[in-house]
Amino acid sequence: MKKKIAFALLFSFLLLPSILMAQMTTVKGDNVNSRKGPGTKFSIKWEYGNGMPLKVLQREKDWIKIQDFEKDTGWVHNSLLHYSPHVIVKANRKKDKKINIRNGPGTQNKIVGEAYYGVVFETLERKSGWIKVKHETGLVGWVSEKLLWGY
Repeated sequence: MKKKIAFALLFSFLLLPSILMAQMTTVKGDNVNSRKGPGTKFSIKWEYGNGMPLKVLQREKDWIKIQDFEKDTGWVHNSLLHYSPHVIVKANRKKDKKINIRNGPGTQNKIVGEAYYGVVFETLERKSGWIKVKHETGLVGWVSEKLLWGY
């Protein structure tokens, strides 16, 4: 009996990351509308840009109910989303303060750039609480996971 429980727990932990990954999505393209309901007849709530990471809350036919990093919700057509790992800077909301982007995973590494709240990055790699990111300008570096939202 203990072996069955241990196997079930191990299987759950192995499956958990894929379940969590499946609950995130990314905006594909610029000026993508988030609507109040699942269809074009519903009014537009927000407009998102390419790469914006979004949490999947619900699916209804070809529409996905999403939540952004500020906890705003809406509906986006499935064709305007894809599964490409991206993150957004969540630190320093309502502050004129930047986060550091470093050349390695750790505060001892050299600062190679900075970013404000709301800047979106592609996720390249994760290591020990740090995420290697790439900005659309080509800047590549590492940011503490605590400062970002997404996957």
